[in-house]
Formats: sequence, structure tokens, C-alpha cells
Amino acid sequence: MTEEKEMWTIEELVGMTETVQTKETTWQGKNLSVQWCELIESEEPKLNLPSDDMPEEEQTEYYKKVANERVLCMIDKGNTKQPDTANITRENWGSLPTTLRWNIASLILGTGSENFTSG
Repeated sequence: MTEEKEMWTIEELVGMTETVQTKETTWQGKNLSVQWCELIESEEPKLNLPSDDMPEEEQTEYYKKVANERVLCMIDKGNTKQPDTANITRENWGSLPTTLRWNIASLILGTGSENFTSG
């Protein structure tokens, strides 16, 4: 027997841009709930690409800023849609421990696991 794969519909994928996703992450032995919403192209942060002759270290720093801004835009969108459950905001993001911010960014951007679920 072959297991049937569940397939996304276009309507479901489009709906993800309006659905607030919530996940919990564990940091320092305690849980934290994080909410965000997927972006559409027009909501993506608009930043210019660095020049090819920029030193690699500066390029790396630039791409960190781009990823950070994208995460903040996704959090902002989720918080706008569900303000009552917002706990991480643009205002407090910079005050959070760096390792926690990287953990949250990885969760939201799906760099640690599959990110096609809401819940």
C-alpha cells in the first residue's frame, strides 16, 4: 500500500497569507508563543541588494538585516490581525536576547523544519 500525500490547493496557499500562524518555542526551559502571518510580494521589505564588490562580512551583515526585517514584517502582520494575542512586537524585538531572536526567526522562516502548517 502506498500512503496518499496530502496536497495543497491554491486557495489554501493564498489563505495562508491571511491566516495568523501560532507556534510555541522553548527557550531556557520555558515556552513562548509566537504569532505571525505569511507575506505577499507587496508586503515584503524593500531593500536594495548589496554590490558584488562589498566585502563578504558586510554582505553577511546586510542579509542578516534583511532576514530580521522580513521576520518583523511577518510578526507585525500577525499582530495587526490578532492584537489581543500579540506578545512580541517591533518595539520589544531589539530588547530580546539575541539567541531567542534567532530561535524565533528560524521558527518563522522555517529554517529548522517544515513551515507549511498553521496551528
